[in-house]
Amino acid sequence: MHTSQALMVQGCTSDAGKSILVAGLCRLLQRRGLSVAPFKPQNMALNSAVTEDGGEIGRAQALQAQAAKAPLSVHMNPVLLKPSSDTGAQVIIQGHSIGNLEASNYHHYKPRAAQAVFDSFQILSDQYPIVIVEGAGSPAEINLREGDIANMGFAEEVDCPVILIADIDKGGVFAHLIGTLECLSKSERDRIQGFVINKFRGDIALLEDGLDWLEAKTHKPVIGVLPYLHGFHIDSEDAVQLHVNKSSAATFKVICPLLPHISNHTDLDPLMLHPNIQFKFIKHDQPIPPADLIIMPGSKNIAFDLDWLKQQGWPTHIDKYLRYNGKIIGICGGLQMLGKTIFDPLAIESNQAKLKGLGLMPYTTTLQKKKQLVNQTGHINLESSAPVKGYEIHQGATDFGNLKPAITIQNQQPEGAVSDDNQILVSYLHGLFDEPQALQALLHWAGYTQQEPFDINQHREQQIDRLANVLETHLKTEIIDDILEITL
Repeated sequence: MHTSQALMVQGCTSDAGKSILVAGLCRLLQRRGLSVAPFKPQNMALNSAVTEDGGEIGRAQALQAQAAKAPLSVHMNPVLLKPSSDTGAQVIIQGHSIGNLEASNYHHYKPRAAQAVFDSFQILSDQYPIVIVEGAGSPAEINLREGDIANMGFAEEVDCPVILIADIDKGGVFAHLIGTLECLSKSERDRIQGFVINKFRGDIALLEDGLDWLEAKTHKPVIGVLPYLHGFHIDSEDAVQLHVNKSSAATFKVICPLLPHISNHTDLDPLMLHPNIQFKFIKHDQPIPPADLIIMPGSKNIAFDLDWLKQQGWPTHIDKYLRYNGKIIGICGGLQMLGKTIFDPLAIESNQAKLKGLGLMPYTTTLQKKKQLVNQTGHINLESSAPVKGYEIHQGATDFGNLKPAITIQNQQPEGAVSDDNQILVSYLHGLFDEPQALQALLHWAGYTQQEPFDINQHREQQIDRLANVLETHLKTEIIDDILEITL
């Protein structure tokens, strides 16, 4: 049995605010001098991070660990599902891939996944006196109840109290909360200690009658009503934020195709949030606008996404763009797609053993069974050297031949490449733009002449602290303290 105090945040829907509430609680508790860790039993997301010991976890849990000021551990997210199609996903157990499974096959694998979940929770509980747990989707998904390890199935097994969060911005917040309770068993309903309402806009006085009704009907407290946070942005679990409002000063245009299986799109947050960059994802059937820089992002299904790019007219657009001295940066899967050929002899991503790439770089890539999972530091080899940090998550081995390396990493090893005409730069490093000097050097290479640095790491810290401040103001923290048996 676990030895820590735990609290689980479950949501009425996906994107209700579970991830940010967990992050905010972690920072709030950490600021009070408490040792706390985040935990998500099962996550389905294409945004991931690499732990210090070379494992892979969801990006949201990495952000929550940053909020808790705790080192990343594979045990913070023991089951990570990375969708590769509508019915299949790569299954990551305690940081490492066990291969691709269709949904029906994963259902049969669940007992083994469950054992990893409870083992990891025990390990974290032995290390941290407080664990804040994030559910997945909604506990009301009755079709997924058998063998559940993501929501109430987990909470019941470890005897963990739960708070339920709902997004009022979607509408129907009281129906969401009451309807969710009605889908639960009596013991599960009893486990819920109260409600949090997220993204409220307007006069709270107009909501109070509804809050009184909810408390009277359920005999459970409303722990807090969180305001809609304008301009708030932290690393997304999976949903892509398509637009950030910018001033008219943002004149340097960066575009990126919104691939159907885009992965680690948080790589692009420093560009999206940079005050002087006009960043835009280009969606399905959307005209491709002029740009100063094109980003080819990561992909979890290169065969499908390459075909999509061709159907959307990207090859023709890029050919013309390069004739007028345009610049392209390719990251991970984008790197592979920019090359001549991708070989997949083991059918890791698809049944196509050989794929024709966009042919804009002269190299080939072969997908291999062993996944590369490593944190890297080094420096970018452009007009001026700039320090860079990032992490690799890929199964492709690329032969860059005699191309100039884009980056020099530890032990003077080359990484990535720059085309002979200096128009295309590619790298396997996720987080390529996270270091301010690296971001500045890459933008300068692409033709951006202004010198204002932007630090995404500082921005993340500011956003986490802003979130914790909001929770401190709008939550009845004494209820949280009672649930966690905190006495200070």
